[in-house]
Amino acid sequence: MDFNFNEDQRAIQDMARNFAENEFAPNAEQWDRDHFFPEDALRKAAELGLAGIYVREDVGGAALGRLDSAIIFEELSKGCTSTAAYLSIHNMATWMIDSFGSDAMRHKYCPSLTVMEKFASYCLTEPGAGSDAASLRTKAVLDGDHYVLNGSKAFISGGGRSDIYVVMVRTGEAGPKGISTIVVEKGTKGLSFGAQEKKLGWHSQPTCMVNFEDCRVPKENLLGKEGDGFKIAMKGLDGGRLNIGACSLGAAQACLDLTVKYMAERKQFGKTLNQFQALQFRIADMATELEAARLLLHKAAMKLDEKSIDATPYAAMAKRLATDTGFNIVNESLQLHGGYGYVQDYPIERFLRDVRVHQILEGSNEIMRLIISRHILG
Repeated sequence: MDFNFNEDQRAIQDMARNFAENEFAPNAEQWDRDHFFPEDALRKAAELGLAGIYVREDVGGAALGRLDSAIIFEELSKGCTSTAAYLSIHNMATWMIDSFGSDAMRHKYCPSLTVMEKFASYCLTEPGAGSDAASLRTKAVLDGDHYVLNGSKAFISGGGRSDIYVVMVRTGEAGPKGISTIVVEKGTKGLSFGAQEKKLGWHSQPTCMVNFEDCRVPKENLLGKEGDGFKIAMKGLDGGRLNIGACSLGAAQACLDLTVKYMAERKQFGKTLNQFQALQFRIADMATELEAARLLLHKAAMKLDEKSIDATPYAAMAKRLATDTGFNIVNESLQLHGGYGYVQDYPIERFLRDVRVHQILEGSNEIMRLIISRHILG
């Protein structure tokens, strides 16, 4: 049980940290303010292997593990949480094609996705199917050599901009066994997009409805077999939950670091804030809770790398704890900054807006508790 990173992991951490400090952090405020999707910065990340982190090397991936990925996303999130989160989703969609697509599909799509010549989105949520994902209604009916898709997906990150959409559809009976996964390319007739959502945070990535109206997709674009879709979607989310948890940890660490610096400079009642024991104890608690969440997330990542039978509940535990803890630490950092934490001259409020959604997406934290309790209670 070695809690230290090996030499390769330390190098990966340094690389991701340097990239975030040089490419994400100096631009995050402007991206947030202008609702700007930073394609050039994302492509620079892809040059470092960060668009296919755990994709196989023969299609351009870095073939790293889930613990490596957790290390990377924590560092990237310190620079811009919103952009790091989109990169996580792109990685998840690309990994699904690499893992479950035919060899022809892998070589058709993954090389352009791993360099971010093309961008990818994951399409599961629907207007009437959020936490109850197995009740999704978007249908795909086989008609000759094509599936014909009809339905809508909601809150899709990258929606309207992404080139590749990994879509969960209903091809059979009600419930999870009737769900399949199919890849849809932008420009396919019958594929359209709703208006961009006006969101609290995540302003550096587009989000909208994705609509299918008699959208014909070649049957070769099916991932796995008919009926495999729900399992494929959930396997994708196991890794996605760890990445989004790591993004929460990165935001929390960045805000904690800013708070420690602020408390050393800010004076009240003739003393700097870091001389008040009540505030010292709050910093101690924040640091302790952050480290505990990080340790659980890294353990869950190792279980996913090892394909452990309890990897899914551990991913749920880690996601629940990391995203709740991350938000709480960012919120506490804002409180310790006082009025300065609430204004946009300081980055704390942006981190707060960006991490709040992590408790909702990739399976809400209420659903994480359901996964965990079912594993324990049977």
